[in-house]
Amino acid sequence: MGIPRSGLTVVASVVASLGLVAALVSKWDELEAGITGAAAAVIILAVALQVVALVSRSEAWRVCVHASGGTVSRRTLYRASSFGCVGQLLNSQLGAAARIAALRRSAPEETPRVPSLIAAELPILFVEAALAALTSFTLVGPLGLPWWTPIVCLVAVGSVGLAFRSIAAAKARWLAKGLSVLRSQRGSTRLLGFVLIAVFAQIARNWLMLNAVGVDASVFDAIAVLIAVVSLGQLPFGLSVGAAAAVLILGPHGVAAATSAGVLLTATGTVGGLAFAAWAVLDLMAVRGLAPNRAGGPWSALAALPAAHRGAIERCYFGGLSHLQITRVLGVASA
Repeated sequence: MGIPRSGLTVVASVVASLGLVAALVSKWDELEAGITGAAAAVIILAVALQVVALVSRSEAWRVCVHASGGTVSRRTLYRASSFGCVGQLLNSQLGAAARIAALRRSAPEETPRVPSLIAAELPILFVEAALAALTSFTLVGPLGLPWWTPIVCLVAVGSVGLAFRSIAAAKARWLAKGLSVLRSQRGSTRLLGFVLIAVFAQIARNWLMLNAVGVDASVFDAIAVLIAVVSLGQLPFGLSVGAAAAVLILGPHGVAAATSAGVLLTATGTVGGLAFAAWAVLDLMAVRGLAPNRAGGPWSALAALPAAHRGAIERCYFGGLSHLQITRVLGVASA
């Protein structure tokens, strides 16, 4: 029996992280000085910016899910999104899979099916790719790319956008359902706005961490590092992706300083993600703790029904159904 793909991802992430550590052993003193030299207030601000980015991206996801026909509450969707943050520490695809699985498990009747939820990720990825293409000129100098690389990126992203709009307009099944947000001017505007908030928060966090370790980095450098982090995040770099991206873009400024900034990026991103996940766990525990016991009355059964069924019964109740009649409808009437 072969090793599961998720297992291979974890193994590759660990190997990549150990490889980076081995390569930096000789510069450990410089690395430690850079990491410990960052002010605590700056670290806290960076963690807060990461949380802002995660919440904004979650809201963008909610816009896409609701446009696809979902009626799930913001609270439930945020909890599912936060669980994906844990998986994303190893690989972005693993994080997306965990997020979708958690949402379907927590609200199966109030969310589209899995294929449509996968398609609902595409508008967010498209907006992020478009922003990366618009700012890809920041990679030309650090990576020695040809001057026309940003033009190619813009043409490629533009072609994908036209294809998405054609699919959405055709109203083909699951894929078009996931892309429904693109058919709405209001939905598209809200999606762009929330993704921009998330991206600006990440750029600000990058700039703070780069300058905190003594790298004289510009906003363009911070953008280039963000593009590199997202690109390398598609590979199984695991927790070493921040350091790898910083060294790739800012290695000429000093490998130790760039790595220190990358380590701080990873650390603040991890703490922010875990804080978001911790809120979800505490919130779920609170909700379950406050929920009444089913044996204690019919209202827990009412709360457990899908939103459409629950609404119909509540309308009937307020229209004249008695308490006893409602318990009979729910199948919890006493003998």
